[in-house]
Amino acid sequence: MRILVVGSGGREHALCWKIAASPLVDTLYCAPGNAGIAAVAECVAIGAEDLDKLTQFAIDQTIDLVVVGPEAPLVKGLVDKLEAAGIRAFGPRKNAAEIEGSKGFMKDLAARHNIPTARYRRFLDADNAKIFARTLPLPVVVKADGLAAGKGVIICASHGEAEAAIESMMVGHQFGQAGDSVVVEEFLEGEELSFFALSDGTHVLPMVSAQDHKRVGDGDTGPNTGGMGAYSPAPVATPEIEARIMTEIIRPAITGLKSEGRAFKGVLFAGIMVTKDGPKLIEFNARFGDPECEVMCLRLMSDIVPALQACVDGTLEDFALRWYPDSAVTVVMATQGYPGSTKSGSVIRNIPEERDDATVFHCGTKRNAAGVIEAHGGRVLAVTALGKSVREAQAKAYELVDQIDWPEGFCRRDIAWRAIAREGK
Repeated sequence: MRILVVGSGGREHALCWKIAASPLVDTLYCAPGNAGIAAVAECVAIGAEDLDKLTQFAIDQTIDLVVVGPEAPLVKGLVDKLEAAGIRAFGPRKNAAEIEGSKGFMKDLAARHNIPTARYRRFLDADNAKIFARTLPLPVVVKADGLAAGKGVIICASHGEAEAAIESMMVGHQFGQAGDSVVVEEFLEGEELSFFALSDGTHVLPMVSAQDHKRVGDGDTGPNTGGMGAYSPAPVATPEIEARIMTEIIRPAITGLKSEGRAFKGVLFAGIMVTKDGPKLIEFNARFGDPECEVMCLRLMSDIVPALQACVDGTLEDFALRWYPDSAVTVVMATQGYPGSTKSGSVIRNIPEERDDATVFHCGTKRNAAGVIEAHGGRVLAVTALGKSVREAQAKAYELVDQIDWPEGFCRRDIAWRAIAREGK
């Protein structure tokens, strides 16, 4: 097979790494890729949102399957464009990807199909949003409706903060057009969980659970980020909780989308809050999470390519995946200043070689003219390791982190602390 992966982050490096290991694959491309991906795939200088060039490349290179990593090209309709050109693609079409492209659409879908979620309203008018925010108990959650690179959610400790957040999004355009409409909702108490399921539009296949760390600082402090680390499995995802997530959240969403003419093919990512009343939906994403994808790919024993094909072909009903029982931990190394402004071009030395139980996925790297790896972007490396326990996987990951020579980088030192606290009991 000839496969093209679209994207340039740690998620795409993990997918390329796993796809390249498949005996079904003869040629693997990645557009645009990064310095780490170049070790397992041929990188092509086409942006992930350049739908026309990506489609033409797939035609010219007789690509058998395109795997779309990031959300933006899905929301813009890349899969629709590829399918119109006769190219098979893994990922939802534009009308199904709206489940991530619009938080308001996602919340309304949940309401229509009785999926448990936080009480909310969506607004086009800032004054009305502020009035509703004052009716909610504290803290209040304000979300930009559109895509905001994982940063469009503000948890407000006071009603004044909520009004300021609404003003910043809707009037100050903090997140551009993504904040022209906002969702204001109640805060859910509990423990957060990432849950993934493959879908062929009708059938669903649960994957393993994971938990990521959104806050930039140790102890879950500081502003939200795209994710500073992750681990799998998540102990909070008991068999009972996973069964309820599938019954109450995942299956109703897939069935609901199909009934509305928006059949979802690809991977559905549910952000879940495990509350005292059970699992409740925080958000849906239309693609693999990052950095959750890194830990999941390391734990996946099965060849990933047949699973991707089954989603595209509608043959997922009798499909199964095998997973290593080990735990996996990913520690994200980011450029100083992230999630604020960062400076690109700092040199990274001594990145450890891949081992049987660990590897370093690249999220934002380039190789300069001298062949040296440089950091480009906020999140730069995802150091990932397997262990018989979460504690062992964490120790291996930080052992590799400490080998890397990158003065301009930083990471959290407490990734997987919740699971380790449970292990210690």
